[in-house]
Amino acid sequence: MRAIGIILAGGNSSRMGDLSAKRATAAMPMAGCYRAIDFSLSNMSNSHIQKVAVYTQYNSRSLNEHLNSSKWWDFGRKQGGLYIFTPTITATNSYWYKGTADALYQNIGFLKDAHEPYVVIASGDGVYKMDYNKVLEDHIAKNADITIVTKEIRADEDDISRFGVVKVGENGRVLDFEEKPLVAETTTASIGVYVVRRRQLIELLETCAAEGRTDFVKDILIRYKNVKRINAYNLDSYWRNIGSIDSYFKTNMDFLNPEVRDHFFRTTPGVYTKVEDLPPAKFNGDAVTSNSLIASGCIINGSVENSVLFKKVYVGNNCVIKNSIILNDVHIGDNCYIENCIVESRDTIKANTVHTGEVGNPKIVIEKSFRYTL
Repeated sequence: MRAIGIILAGGNSSRMGDLSAKRATAAMPMAGCYRAIDFSLSNMSNSHIQKVAVYTQYNSRSLNEHLNSSKWWDFGRKQGGLYIFTPTITATNSYWYKGTADALYQNIGFLKDAHEPYVVIASGDGVYKMDYNKVLEDHIAKNADITIVTKEIRADEDDISRFGVVKVGENGRVLDFEEKPLVAETTTASIGVYVVRRRQLIELLETCAAEGRTDFVKDILIRYKNVKRINAYNLDSYWRNIGSIDSYFKTNMDFLNPEVRDHFFRTTPGVYTKVEDLPPAKFNGDAVTSNSLIASGCIINGSVENSVLFKKVYVGNNCVIKNSIILNDVHIGDNCYIENCIVESRDTIKANTVHTGEVGNPKIVIEKSFRYTL
């Protein structure tokens, strides 16, 4: 493909609460054995983008560990590759990234050294499948300066005020763009995926830096909406952003829907992730499961219903887990009851414990006890 890829994965969402206390939002576990960033990386790989850069910053340790080998997404080529860029202290700069445009500018050498004429920019916290080639074809056919990928958001799906809201006219031309409005006048939201010509992006970033502007959306997309030809490309398949506790919970629960699982995992191209060498899940004599995702390395002795259990979860005898998400490496003691909860990774839930959240308001369970053995 005639484009390089950039994934913005350095942000922190305050709406994630305690879930983002020890990891970046892009590193949040998804669908049993994936991370949120796997979906953007897989889209890049499946679109035959050979050179991809990931910009990390906030709580990036677990994300960097996940990205320590490019082979899982097939970027380990002689031409291209996977690049990880973190804020760097230099003689002239000692700041973290001040915004998305500043992150791009601080690594502008990556853009200048490339030879591909176009750039695909994506966020690391979106769950979707997309062929970026189709967006690029539409971008070229309509002679656009910038193309924004959009999605129609229903009121029962998500709070549209969390996103940039786009007003689209004839032939896909963006007429107005408002970032996180109090009252949205349209249901068309930007999903954080953009296509732009590489040389033009360099010029826009250098202009922003000279003027002290740091945000890609506010200082480029919104500021130039009446100067540049900005078009919209509509995504008509599944998409969710996991930037809040409620949306993270709903997105994982969506994977209990066979149609969603088929869309991501049974239709080509696939979604790829870093693979761990773990045994298959084990269900002992009294285990009862229904409509649940159980990842590798789990041992189930109790009852699991309408839940997502990530890798290496132990469920003790007579336990009941309903409508919950249990993250990696959690040990749940005997006779526990957990409903409408998100249990943080590496927790030890003591025997005879009850944790219940409300429908639509899941409870975050974080035990302060520490385990010294793996």
